Amino acid sequence: MPPELGARVRLLAAGDTNKNDPGDARSVAVAALRSAGVREVRPDDHAAVLKIWSKRYRDLGRTRTQVVCRLHAVLCDLVPGGVSRPIYAARAARILQQITPPDAVAAARCELAAAFAEDLRRIDAQIRETRTKLAAVVAATGTSLTGLFGVGPVIAAAVIGDVRDVSRFPGRNHFAAYDGTAPIEVSSGPRKIYRLSRRGNRRHGHAILMAAVTQVSHRHSDGRACYDKKLGEGKTPKEALRSLKRQISNAIFACLQAGARRAAARAKGPGGQQGNDSAACAAGSHPRHRLFGQATPGPGAHPTTPAASPAPGPASARGRAGHSPVAAPLPSATPQVQVERPQRSEDERPGGAARQRPYSAARKALGQGSPVQAQRPKGTSHAAKRTSGTP
Repeated sequence: MPPELGARVRLLAAGDTNKNDPGDARSVAVAALRSAGVREVRPDDHAAVLKIWSKRYRDLGRTRTQVVCRLHAVLCDLVPGGVSRPIYAARAARILQQITPPDAVAAARCELAAAFAEDLRRIDAQIRETRTKLAAVVAATGTSLTGLFGVGPVIAAAVIGDVRDVSRFPGRNHFAAYDGTAPIEVSSGPRKIYRLSRRGNRRHGHAILMAAVTQVSHRHSDGRACYDKKLGEGKTPKEALRSLKRQISNAIFACLQAGARRAAARAKGPGGQQGNDSAACAAGSHPRHRLFGQATPGPGAHPTTPAASPAPGPASARGRAGHSPVAAPLPSATPQVQVERPQRSEDERPGGAARQRPYSAARKALGQGSPVQAQRPKGTSHAAKRTSGTP
């Protein structure tokens, strides 16, 4: 859960952002329930391995920088005028061999410099080992990021380890905002000015910066051509570099999407189901769980075999609407009688005086008597009944 969402809930609920355990629990629950952009909790996958070794490589680089700075400071105290950079373990050993300590203080400094040089050799060996492991785990992902100019196993591991699931970004613009390559507009009046964004994931942005610097340093690369084009348009070197970083961000996003599609296709399998390498399984294939009836008719109702049961009447020749006549007919629970509605006379039509409902032929066929009806006097016609006002 992003801390900003919980802080906003506390601010809107109580008017301040004071933190305590009950308030934090409530704000986190409300933010997780109502926010649509909360990421789903998932188990660690191969991207977590990349993130672990990428952090190890980054920590070793910081440690090496500290050791080199301390070694350089000690050598500057031993050599008059100092020592120029860069400092390597082999170079530090050659410089120490040329120094003859005149006193105990200089001897102690030489011992300390030798210890720093030994630490530098050990750290360099660990960095090489970690880089080898990074190359192996990046190759296991099958990503195409390493095909981009200037993107090696170290940068690819840093990007994949931080991004993990690329589907959480709706588009490349959101991805650029995440890595900080989308510039921020600071225009005023008629001037349109954009500056560097310091938001987003700084590690991811640094990885893209290293790829951009690598491309600019090689004149035959497409990135250097894009950089020179922006310079020709009148942009400053920093603006041209920011434009190149945005192009690299778009290319990285496209590679991550392609890798996600390939991974989904491998997980789906040829059978249409995840983890199934055989033919596609038909759902509901058990005969007791048929969804659409019997696929082939039985021998008694085959279209080429004469039916043993009597032929159905005209009303049941088709059966229910939408069912094929090939299916075997089911025996009726009650006898079906065809009902014919008699034609009504002019007096019995809507608007006439006589609204008597004719009796169905079914009751006559079944032998049921008609209900008792009031007898009208002899010699009285319908017209006379109509004129007399009798209802």
